[in-house]
Amino acid sequence: MRPPTQTVRRRPASSPFRTETVPAPPEYAVNDRVTHDRHGLGRVIRLDGPRVDVRFGAQIVSVAVTSPRLQRL
Repeated sequence: MRPPTQTVRRRPASSPFRTETVPAPPEYAVNDRVTHDRHGLGRVIRLDGPRVDVRFGAQIVSVAVTSPRLQRL
């Protein structure tokens, strides 16, 4: 016998019980201070479409704008 599978029920767009809200990605600007869960504190040095380049101490890391680990201070 197969175990039951988890299915995601899709709700209509007009449903009052719709729980799938997608927040807008944050807007970053050059010289914004940010924090990252893995790299710590940093400063935005370049905007490159869906990614931002951030200087964390001596290293530069390219991070996706929509990354939940990156937060603007």
